[in-house]
This record gives sequence, structure tokens and C-alpha cells, in this order.
Amino acid sequence: MGGYYNERALSAAQNEDRRLSVTHVMNRRTLLAGTAALGLGATLAPDAMAQAAAPALKGGKPLRVALLADFVNYDPHQFSSQNAIVMRNLYDTLIEYDDAGKPVPALAQSFQIAPDNMSVTIVLRQGVTFHSGAALTSADLDATLKKANDPKTGKNVFPTMAPVKDWMVVDDKTVRLNFKQKVPDKQVTDLLQFMFVIAKDTVDSAETKVNGTGPFTVAERVLGQRLRLAANPKYWRAKQPILSEVVFTVFSDNESAAAALESKAVDMIFGGGARQAVRLRTAGFQLHQGQGQLVQVLRINTTRAPFDNEKFRQAFNYLIDRAAILRVGYAGLGEVTALPWAPANPAADRSYDKTYAFDIAKGQALLKQSGLTAAQMSDWKLLVNGGDQDSVAISQVVQNALKRAGIDIQLELKQGSEYVDALLGGKFNATFGGVGNVQKFPTRVTTNSIYRVVNNPVLGNPNPHKAYVEAIERVNSAFGTADIKAAYGALNKALVDSSFGIATNTYDVFITVAAKNVGGFTKDIDSLLVLRTVGFTS
Repeated sequence: MGGYYNERALSAAQNEDRRLSVTHVMNRRTLLAGTAALGLGATLAPDAMAQAAAPALKGGKPLRVALLADFVNYDPHQFSSQNAIVMRNLYDTLIEYDDAGKPVPALAQSFQIAPDNMSVTIVLRQGVTFHSGAALTSADLDATLKKANDPKTGKNVFPTMAPVKDWMVVDDKTVRLNFKQKVPDKQVTDLLQFMFVIAKDTVDSAETKVNGTGPFTVAERVLGQRLRLAANPKYWRAKQPILSEVVFTVFSDNESAAAALESKAVDMIFGGGARQAVRLRTAGFQLHQGQGQLVQVLRINTTRAPFDNEKFRQAFNYLIDRAAILRVGYAGLGEVTALPWAPANPAADRSYDKTYAFDIAKGQALLKQSGLTAAQMSDWKLLVNGGDQDSVAISQVVQNALKRAGIDIQLELKQGSEYVDALLGGKFNATFGGVGNVQKFPTRVTTNSIYRVVNNPVLGNPNPHKAYVEAIERVNSAFGTADIKAAYGALNKALVDSSFGIATNTYDVFITVAAKNVGGFTKDIDSLLVLRTVGFTS
């Protein structure tokens, strides 16, 4: 149910990632020394994300991966749940985060944040080539930044570019980004970590053509059926990837994917449901959960009646049975939350969970204040990803709870691209979808379509919720403990008051269930699939 980063919202499938067993190598002393030398910047230890992969791991045969949905396209700036399989396997970002949340090098061998926090200077790694054989240069980063900074092409990366005023190509390997105002360090590193670099000659055709620097290349694509990746023989990380080939096969449902794993027709499942994953773990398979928690959100189109009525929307803060949704949709793997933050997010405030606990009576009081008739309150449908059983189940939980409050609605089931088009095009009254980046800097939530402050595909442009937009701006410009705390508080209040998204629960995204002989999984802060270190133990 969501993305994304990553945005998980493009698919309402329940997913959790994998707990990874391989150790990240990071020269902390070098990182700290670089930070001291550069003030508020950082020089990163070479290839600090490289895995101390077990020597026993082998890659002489294809890794067969079962999927529950086909990917949308090759554009790494479109953070849908389906695209999670290609983003870090075909492309690399400027930096990555290690298990402790510290920045480590990727395509940027170093970066330096200016002492006044008004710019960051990026030095690209030497010796990196794209799949085409062309060398990575500042011209590629320049083209990528132009794409990311365009509201028509930037997709989920565009909101992250909001603090950027402009940038300058200093030389063949150096680019400096200038900010509109002082930007917190974590917001800067989040931006760099989010930036998948695309070759300049394919930046305009990224949806259909792949020319990244990633560990794999596309060998075969059969729409709706399978994707075959081959190892990139010139990949810049030493001894990676381990696998020579990866074959993704799309299955129609959790049950058929699980049957394929149990019969050894596939080696792992990526993106399966929680209940099936728990069952398979009990049967002896590996179940991996990751760092990149998402939050399930009832997305509300406030431009449509009856949701253009604020009191009616606010009632849903009480009318959602979050505990039931967590139990039914996620096998209890996660936590209830009334705000769109994972526990690690600095804006998280657990007091909201108690204030807005499931309470039919309080919800009905707000419904009465809305002034709407019973017929008006029931005159809408809940859009559901009909291709995902868990989505259907939690939508039924909500349907039943609303009926108890006097709201009698129907479910509108759509599948595949039809559902995605409705979700991203704002062609719905309300629908469930997860949101990503909720474990990072709070304003990263704006990378999700429903939370965008500019060019929001659901709520329109300008964003109609002024208090929310102002609260986002306040967080972006807050420095000092007191100001930051107040800014977070104002944002949380604006989220609940505007009620265009009703958070229900956190969950680990992109569950990976694997056979015992598959190892070398790598953690990713967004829980994207990373296969460069994966191999077979036998």
C-alpha cells in the first residue's frame, strides 16, 4: 500500500522489506575527519557501502524473483512500489545511508555543505561509466537536476528540489547547488540520497530507455510477465554484482507466488503480503524486514463532495479503526499512528494516537457539525486496489466502521494501471495508499503525491490547504531547538486540521521471503530492492 519511497501509494499492496545479514563497511574515523576538515560538510570514505559479502556467496545461476505486480516504467524518479525492483539495480544515487543513518558515498565521492548552509558542493566519483560505456560527468548530473527540477518531469523528486535556487557546473566532476535559504544538513543529505543520476542522452526518455550506472542492465522485458536483468560487467563497485542474472516473474496473487517458492520454482518473493510471509516464515523460509517504514494513509480528495466539507473530513480521524486495519492488513506487523510519520521521524508525536483513537461517538459529533445529510455523507465510493487482497480487506474494515457511524458507502475496485491512473490522476473520493520517506526529514513527505505542496495531482495547484503549505515552509526554515519543535508542532496540527490524509499505521515495506540458500541482502533506508550483494550459499 504505498511507496516510496519511495511512493508506496502507487500500489496498495502490503509489503515489507527484508532484515539483512550482511555488514556495511564504513570508515567512521575517515568520515569524522572529513567532517572536521570541511566544517559542515563531509568527505566520504571510498565505497563505504561495500559489503563484506560472505566468500561462499555464488552467482552462477539466475536468481528467480516472484513479484505481485509488474513495474510501472524505468524512470528512477517515479518512486512507485512496483518500481522498487529497478531503481537501485539499474541506477545509483549520489550518496546512500548506512544502517546508522550516516551518509556514505555512491556516485558522489564527497560533498561539502557550506558553513552558512546555503549551498552544497558535490564531487563525482572517478571511473564510473553508464551502461552505454560513457563516463559519468557533471553534464549528466546537470541534466538529471534539470529533469528533477521540472514539475512536468521531476515526478517524486521534484518536491525534494524545492529548497534549490539554482546550481553551477564547476568542472567536469564538480557541481554546486545553491539554496533559496538556509537548509538543515539532514535535508541536504536526503536530497543527495534521493537523486538517481540518469545519463544526459536518455534523461528525456527515462521511462522507456535505461542508461544508468547501476549493477545490472536490462536483458529482456515482457510486459506484464517478466523482466530479466544481466550483470553490468563494468560496474564501479568491486566484485559486484555477485549474480550474473536476475529474472523477475509477475504472479497474479500471493498464493500462487508462495506456491512457486515452496515448489522451488522461484528463489524469493519480493513485495508479498504480511500474512503469507508470516506463514512462510513458519514453514522455514527467510523473512526479511527493512528500515524504510511507510505509513498507510486514507488519501482524501478534498476537491470533491462530500470531502470538500472540513468537519466531515475531520470526523475520519475518529472513524478509522487503526488497530483493526493493522491486524487485518498487516498481520500486526507495525504500529498504529494518527500522523504520517514512522517512529524515527523527528516530527513523530505519539500523543496524537491517543487523542484520535477510534471513537464512533466523537466522529458522529463532527459529522453532525458538518451539516451534511445522511444521503450526502454516503454519496461517494472508496477506491480500492482490487488486485490486492489486503487492500480489499482493510477497505472492508473501514466500510463496516463507517456504516456504524451512519455512512453507507460502496467499494470501487480497480486493478493494475487503471487503479494507478485513478490514484495519480485524482480520480477518486478517497483511497488507501502508503506514503514513503516518513522516516527522514519531515518535509520529505511532500514527495508523495497527496502531500505535494506544488502541482499536487489530486488537490490541484495552488494547494488549497494554506496552513499545511505554510507549516511545510516553516519546517524547512527552522533552526534552533525551540523553533524546530514549534515548527513540527504546527505541521502536525495542520495535518490533522486539514485532514486530506488520515494516517492509520506504520508498516515495513517490501517484505522479502527467500529460500534458505539465498544470502547477502543489503539494507536500504527506503527498503528498495538491492541485489548487487545478493548471491547463493549453495
